[in-house]
Amino acid sequence: MNRLALSVSRGISRVTDSALGPYQTAVIRIGFSATWLLFLLREFPHRHELYGPDGPWSRDLAEQLITDNGAFTALMWWDGRFWFEAVYALSALACVLLLLGWRTRTMSVLFMAGVLSLQNRSIFMGDGGDNVLHLMSIYLVLTRCGQVWSLDARRAGRAREARARGERVVDRTGPALWGVLGLLLVTVTLAGRLDGDWFVPALLWAVWLGQAVWWVVGRLARSGEPRVLLDVVANIVHNGALFVITAEACLIYATAGWYKIQGSRWQDGTAVYYPLHLDYFSPWPALADLLTASGTLVLLITYGTVAVQVAFPFTLFNRRIKNVLLAAMIIEHAVIAVVLGLPFFSLAMIVADAVFLPTTFLRRLGGWAERARDRLIPRRGGRAPVPAPRDGKNAEHARVGFSA
Repeated sequence: MNRLALSVSRGISRVTDSALGPYQTAVIRIGFSATWLLFLLREFPHRHELYGPDGPWSRDLAEQLITDNGAFTALMWWDGRFWFEAVYALSALACVLLLLGWRTRTMSVLFMAGVLSLQNRSIFMGDGGDNVLHLMSIYLVLTRCGQVWSLDARRAGRAREARARGERVVDRTGPALWGVLGLLLVTVTLAGRLDGDWFVPALLWAVWLGQAVWWVVGRLARSGEPRVLLDVVANIVHNGALFVITAEACLIYATAGWYKIQGSRWQDGTAVYYPLHLDYFSPWPALADLLTASGTLVLLITYGTVAVQVAFPFTLFNRRIKNVLLAAMIIEHAVIAVVLGLPFFSLAMIVADAVFLPTTFLRRLGGWAERARDRLIPRRGGRAPVPAPRDGKNAEHARVGFSA
């Protein structure tokens, strides 16, 4: 009984004392913001037909749909081409700033608003990766995804150094952003623009009020206990969201694999052959013909796809097998991106898979990227120290809950 109580106590302490998976959440932040940014840039010439006033899914149809399902979309707040262009541009800007890790909490909210606004305006635009991005943009708001590899982490490190020297650190940008976005939130709420489903408006208000409480406590609290309490709450929310992200990725693969097993074409090993010979999914017909020239190869790819998807959720607690299957799935999605012409779907799934990457590998990858950057852009005055995760814990222990 004492051993059980000790294990439970250690588990609670781990969940509350630190935000787990700082490198994994940083990869998710960078990956999904880059995926959505690349999509917006690629579709920039066609934006009016996809989500704007010139699309086949007209504003009247969108209003009827949103009235029925209560979905959140800022594009329906006001009419006109100028508002559409502003939302599209702000969505792209939020992607860039979130990728860089500048004010990640605020930018993650704006990133989510941009994703939901465009996707809910025309729900039939997408290839499956949009569903993953849709869900992950909401989960990302709840994570502390700027602990490493971000401008926020660098600013936090400089602030710690300044306080250690006895200097006073004043943040004016954060309160200014809070005030501007709060004014917009109050305006659209009073105007009745958030009268649909309650979840997204509640999330927006909760984040806005939470930022206010965080600032007030950090500025006015005379003791450290209130800030410690807020850190504990933030860590619990972060770790819960990270668990949901991992569970979502497992659910995607499990359901996809088990549904494939029920299909006759997957059972006889010929399912991969047919999409490779559809014009819509054949950007490289010669490559598709090469892959399907051997019936044995088609059989192996078909059965291998099902086996990997079904088996992956059951291998998470075995480091070696999990890493092998993870590499196989990443390669599979890379092949899908090229052979079937689905780059954004594949990129979204690869980013979702990245939550399972080992921390040691990600830290090594970050070291390689830093050395490559230093070769291209030499720093003046020597190398600056790499900021540690905000929780102050050893990054080796800040994992996602699986041995890696």
